Parts: sequence; structure tokens; C-alpha cells
Amino acid sequence: MKLISWNVNGLRACVKKGFEDFFNEIDADIFCIQESKLSEGQIDLQLDGYYDYWNYAEKKGYSGTALFTKKKPLSVVNGIGIEEHDKEGRVITAEFDNYYVVTCYTPNSKRGLERLEYRMVWEDAFRDYLKKLEENKPVILCGDLNVAHEEIDLKNPKTNHKSAGFSDEERKKMTQLLESGFIDTYRYFYPDVTGVYSWWSYMFHAREKNAGWRIDYFITSESLKDKLEDAKILTDILGSDHCPVELDITL
Repeated sequence: MKLISWNVNGLRACVKKGFEDFFNEIDADIFCIQESKLSEGQIDLQLDGYYDYWNYAEKKGYSGTALFTKKKPLSVVNGIGIEEHDKEGRVITAEFDNYYVVTCYTPNSKRGLERLEYRMVWEDAFRDYLKKLEENKPVILCGDLNVAHEEIDLKNPKTNHKSAGFSDEERKKMTQLLESGFIDTYRYFYPDVTGVYSWWSYMFHAREKNAGWRIDYFITSESLKDKLEDAKILTDILGSDHCPVELDITL
């Protein structure tokens, strides 16, 4: 089974840069996107053979997630059930027979860490949500989680310890999540690989120089460990400032 996650940084823009060609070619069983930047009715996307589910932010042109799946879910829920966290279209949960798939676009702490306090509240609430799901079935979490967990996960760690996405506070929350019973699947397969990233700034020719960050993840419940086959970061795929990430798993 193949799952794909991609922060498309505006789906309408990404469609003009080959999104549908990649979507059809990769032929995923489940394909999740973040940062759709859409309101309902703003795009007519024909993805034959897939059920599609959308979560839109209240604010126009901002955030948003979507999930496309060949197999119809038992249920689909938008948000995490807490009003203050559910206005920005950041989470979709699809329930299947033996597992949940959650796609997430984690709030960015912003320049100067101005939104860090909110981010910390979000992290605890979201982790609690995942653990509650896990009481019923294993969880597969994917998305732009807006944190490079370790120094190995970005090109220039030394100069970024006070930057959004690499602050000590954000990294500790990721450690907490993993220690609560989850696996960072890419590091499970490739614990020491360096220089592989999923996001590059549009400034300073960062992608050409591979001055990137690994902030897009597939994270699974530890109970799925024996079912994991591979995790990939598809760095050759263009169309966004992020590239897609992939999980191969037997379910």
C-alpha cells in the first residue's frame, strides 16, 4: 500500500505545475495534501477512482487540507474537536477497518516565534487527539508538521536554533510525540542519512543549493512497525516549495 503526502503551497498553482500528472503517475492508494489555500468550489479537480475529502480554513486563501483515497473510509472527521484549533482547516482524519489516516498542516510559529505560545498549546492538544484515536486503532499521521526534529534534518542547524521550525520548544514537542509511542518512518529506515530535505525556501536559490529542511513526515503508531516497508522523500518532484513524501506499508 502506498501513501503520499504533499504540502502543495496552493493547489491551484500546483495544478498549473503538473500536480495531476504526478498524482496519476504515482498511483497512490491514499494521497494527502496540505496548504491547499482554497475555499469550497474554487477548483474542479477530476481525480478518477478516488473519494475526495476537504477541510477549508475560514480565512480565504489560507491553510487547508485534503485527502484522496481509492478505498472509501468508514468515517471522515475534520479537525480535532476543539473550536480554537479547528478554524484553519488543518486536520482530516479518515477511519478505515484497521487503522486511521490523519493528514495535518501544523501551525507555523512564524517569524520571531510570535505564534510559538499557540503552537505549544496546539501540540499538546493534537498529541492527545492522536493518542485518543490510538485507543481504538493504530494511526498513520502525515503532513507538514513544521519542525525539523534533529540537526540532521536541516542544512544549517547552527544558525536556526531560534527560528520557527527548529526552536528547542518545537523540537521537544516532536520528541514527546515520538516517545509517546510513534515512529518517524523516514528515520526508522534511514537513521543517519544527511542532505535529504522536503522543504526549501524560495529565496537565495535554496533548492538549487539543497539548503533545505525535513519538515514533512509519515509518523505511525509503534504497533505498525512490522508492517512498514519503506519511507521516501521525493526530492525530484517540483511544483511547490515542498516535495512529496511517501510511505509504503502492508495493511
